[in-house]
Amino acid sequence: MNGASREALAAARERFDALTDSTSVDAAKLADELAAVTALLDREVSLRRVLTDPAQPGEAKAELAARLLSGQVGGETIDLVSGMVRSRWSRSRDLVDSIEELASAADLVAAQRAGALDDVEDELFRFGRIISSSTELRSALTDRVATTSAKVTLVRELLGGRVNPATERLVARLVAQPRGRSLEAGLDALSRLAAARRNRLVAVVTSAVPLSDQHKQRLGAALAKLYGHKVHLNLDVDPEVLGGIEVRVGDEIIDGTVADRLGEAARRMAG
Repeated sequence: MNGASREALAAARERFDALTDSTSVDAAKLADELAAVTALLDREVSLRRVLTDPAQPGEAKAELAARLLSGQVGGETIDLVSGMVRSRWSRSRDLVDSIEELASAADLVAAQRAGALDDVEDELFRFGRIISSSTELRSALTDRVATTSAKVTLVRELLGGRVNPATERLVARLVAQPRGRSLEAGLDALSRLAAARRNRLVAVVTSAVPLSDQHKQRLGAALAKLYGHKVHLNLDVDPEVLGGIEVRVGDEIIDGTVADRLGEAARRMAG
């Protein structure tokens, strides 16, 4: 997003945070309702264009959204969406993307209230790794021929009772509404959003063998000092790295693996 959309999303996040600071708000219900609005605006292209038309007064767009959603979702959802359509958006799709983000954030709020946000982060990461390593499962969950209900049922069978309810809802929603993303990209975006809820960076750490608790603590402290933020470690084991560790933070890679050093030595010899 750029320009107007960035500002509109920032304002929406502030309103969302103010709303969900109140424990009287049912965060899981809010998530489902915002997801329903996302699906509606995804289907109704002309509607989302009207709601983001810069030539129309913000208040008129807010009133239209409130009329359309009245009786379909709760007052908190109507207030959030009405506030968002009052804002100016660079692209109509940015509005839908932002509502979807708030839907996911609401499920993360529910997990955070239950003291389970760390669990949800880890579960999303582990499920992403399972998807990456299982072509058959990935195909089943992204099959364009299969019905949405069949794919969501599969998610429920795989995750039901084994993960936090928020994780199950987030994955089921992603499978039901991929919105042009790969499953892996969607899971990665959810993991980043979960980390942002705690104002942390996420580091994907790959090592040849599992790291000890002491090693994890030292690494976490070193990365926090390097980046100026607390860093959440997502740990992955890959025997092919041979030794050492690889740390990926966003697009930045810190590679201290034996495999990388051997590769560099071979490149120098070839040169």
